[in-house]
Amino acid sequence: MVDKKIQHIERRLHQNDGKWRDYIAEFVYGGIDGSITTFAVVAGAAGAHLDSSVVIILGLANLIADGFSMSVGAYLSAKTEKEEYKKHERIEYWEVEHMPEREKEEVREIYRQKGFEEPLLSQVVEVITADKKRWVDVMMKEELGMIKDERSPFALGLSTFIAFLLVGAIPLLVYVWDWLVDTRLPLFPVSCIATGIAFVVVGYLKAHVNRSSKLKGIAETLLLGTSAAVLSYMVGHYLEKWLA
Repeated sequence: MVDKKIQHIERRLHQNDGKWRDYIAEFVYGGIDGSITTFAVVAGAAGAHLDSSVVIILGLANLIADGFSMSVGAYLSAKTEKEEYKKHERIEYWEVEHMPEREKEEVREIYRQKGFEEPLLSQVVEVITADKKRWVDVMMKEELGMIKDERSPFALGLSTFIAFLLVGAIPLLVYVWDWLVDTRLPLFPVSCIATGIAFVVVGYLKAHVNRSSKLKGIAETLLLGTSAAVLSYMVGHYLEKWLA
């Protein structure tokens, strides 16, 4: 009895960890996109030697517009996938209801290709086709290669938007602080340091989500963010010279 309770708790923890990992992945990628794009805007403005108030306006406009666009994209993509899954699921249920023998033969062929032989093959087919939901689930996964995504499209879009705003705001914080209290700080270098720390954190989280090398994840994020910033800075710098 105690062992069963322990196993039940372990299963629940594993399920919760899976759900957390699903949503944290969207959060991480939203944060990466937010920090890189906003820092690129700040770098371009710094290269053009624009006033702090202009940097704040451009940065916030980018933050809200791009964050909303990315979150809407994540929401619509997840919603479309769900609708596509339900459409094919309805078709499979109809086929199971109206063409059971053909569908049974398809199940048999799927598991024959996996290496099952008689009499085990017939037993497997019998067990799967005894329950319509299990039958359809097998056909969706094995025949169509579709796996049901239980995640909420709204939650995916929201987590992306929140991450974009929170992490993407970091390059702007020193400019906002300076606008409020006149800090006399070297604004762009301080923004670079703060954003570099953000890149390290989100790079680490990305590697954690992907279960890959932490060092590689950090290095990739730093490289992408730095490259975008350098390009933006150069564009801002030379455009300011040519257009001034």
